[in-house]
Amino acid sequence: MDKSSFKENTRYTVALRAADGKLRPANIYVYKLFETSMIARMTDSGGLLHKIAYENVTKIVKEKAVDHENQFSIPAAVLDEKVWKDRTVMERYSSSPHMGK
Repeated sequence: MDKSSFKENTRYTVALRAADGKLRPANIYVYKLFETSMIARMTDSGGLLHKIAYENVTKIVKEKAVDHENQFSIPAAVLDEKVWKDRTVMERYSSSPHMGK
């Protein structure tokens, strides 16, 4: 996969290659796209933000764009590429004003 396969503020169900080399299903919400990786929330396991390399995604099973009113909000500074240079995981709460959170 590459950057053109993904869109920001979109939910995906993907086949993801884990650190141990095994393929695992994952549900993600993509916040930001970089040249070689993306910042996404794992929506089915703890909700941490992860830096995911495009090459680790082997297949997109399902794609669903999120309406503007239901998009999760995170400050732009947290999604800056410089912040993620030496980091792969971050705990950060986000909410959607439409959801009342």
